Amino acid sequence: MTKRSGILIAVGATVAGLVTAAPSPATADNGARPAAAQLEWTDCGTKSYPRLQCSSVSTPLDHDDPSGRRITLALSRIPHTAKTFQGPLLVNPGGPGGSGLSMAGFVASSLPKAVAAQYDVIGFDPRGVGKSRPALNCVPKYFDPLRPDSVPDLPGAELANRNRARSFAEACGRMYPDLLPHMDTVSAAKDLDVIRRATGSRQLNYFGYSYGTYLGAVYAKLFPERVRRLALDSNVDPDGVWYDDNISQDYAFDARHKAFAAWVAKHDSTYRLGTDPAKVESTWYAMRAAVKAHPAGGKVGPSELEDTYLPGAYYNGYWPYLAEAFAAYANDGDQDALVKAHQRFGAVDAEGDNGYSVYAAVQCRDAQWPRQWITWRGDSRRVYAKAPFFTWNNSWYNAPCADWPVEPLNPVRVSNSAIPPVLLFQATDDAATPYEGGVTLHRRLRGSSLVVEQGGGNHGVTLSGNDCLDTYLADYLAKGTVPRGGGSRADVDAVCAKSPDPQPLTGEAASKSVRRTDSGSRGSTLHGLLGFRG
Repeated sequence: MTKRSGILIAVGATVAGLVTAAPSPATADNGARPAAAQLEWTDCGTKSYPRLQCSSVSTPLDHDDPSGRRITLALSRIPHTAKTFQGPLLVNPGGPGGSGLSMAGFVASSLPKAVAAQYDVIGFDPRGVGKSRPALNCVPKYFDPLRPDSVPDLPGAELANRNRARSFAEACGRMYPDLLPHMDTVSAAKDLDVIRRATGSRQLNYFGYSYGTYLGAVYAKLFPERVRRLALDSNVDPDGVWYDDNISQDYAFDARHKAFAAWVAKHDSTYRLGTDPAKVESTWYAMRAAVKAHPAGGKVGPSELEDTYLPGAYYNGYWPYLAEAFAAYANDGDQDALVKAHQRFGAVDAEGDNGYSVYAAVQCRDAQWPRQWITWRGDSRRVYAKAPFFTWNNSWYNAPCADWPVEPLNPVRVSNSAIPPVLLFQATDDAATPYEGGVTLHRRLRGSSLVVEQGGGNHGVTLSGNDCLDTYLADYLAKGTVPRGGGSRADVDAVCAKSPDPQPLTGEAASKSVRRTDSGSRGSTLHGLLGFRG
């Protein structure tokens, strides 16, 4: 859940499909009634977003008991400047557990100025997250090195990981017994409506990434008459919440790791690791075995190595930096390169601790998880045989749900035919939210439109450098238009070509590869905000 930065991905896309206008049920007042707004905004600008404003809103801990205990949600805003005002646009980076306060500035600065100017772009920290109060942190420094090897191939390794996960669940139960029953997506969706009412708006515009797509779909199910525009990028499969979705991730993460190995092989002249992708991948696993025997710098063992290279499965802008560290260790035995790469891409800080606590609280509460560890063990062994890169690491990440101290809810069935057209974006090779989830959500939301990045493997594809995708998003937010039936695949409405893969670093950038990334690009900024695992 840490936030990292990467490098610029160049633009390369083609547009396909007819465009139709989506009727807006809020054209009379654009969904906004600012005179009734209840929020007081104060300046909290940053160097990157000098116009940023901050506020907070009180919401019931238990929405079924509105007169009971209340909690506070932290908000941010870039206010509209145009005469045409289309109401609030709430933005969410996913998770669950991701902070959304910086998202307002990012989205407002990344959209065309004429479009952003028509909205109050509002970011928020969901319940339990960041600057919202109370904020969860069940076990500080839970991910500090060295952790047990994720793959339980030695006596005691499985038990050690199992005990860690159980202890985490028990700690959450001890620290937050009153909060955990209300840490779920339905409660978070009802919080969105509290924010909507506080802005004085009759309807809500919403733009979410990753888990934020599920949050938006749940909101639409609960409050269909309040939905004005809904844009969702990198979509959660609503039929797999959450155990099955994580198994699907395991296969997809392995495929993206193989894509990384193929990219390294393509650039053998730079990395000197061979031209055969399978041999490059084998060398990576040899590196894993080496740090298992002798952790790099005493800090990077096999679990930490997996954490370091997982971000490359989310965003290929990280590949040149990860490849530099890989080559430095494999060719020259440079342990310091791996330590620095882990600090940059894999280490978890206090914000990450908070994010993981919320992630576990929401996912474990949202839906049924197997309570018998034999089920987890059997599924993990079966999947690991075909997808070894991240299967066991992902299992332990979610394992507290096997012992969660609060009974689970039943997932919301998000099928919906009562909302205006929704615009969905999905990359075909996304690992964190595999492609099939986007197709499923498209079918569940009647009248929605699906825009696909063909061959794209990044998680979070809009506002990161692909002009084709961004044009569809801007047109939707500006005019409510969506493409219809122009895709080459069944159920796809438009197809954009993927952005080109990155190039190896050169010169000074290569020598500093594990200490810096190009934080000036929109792609790296976005993926720093999205974080990982959600």
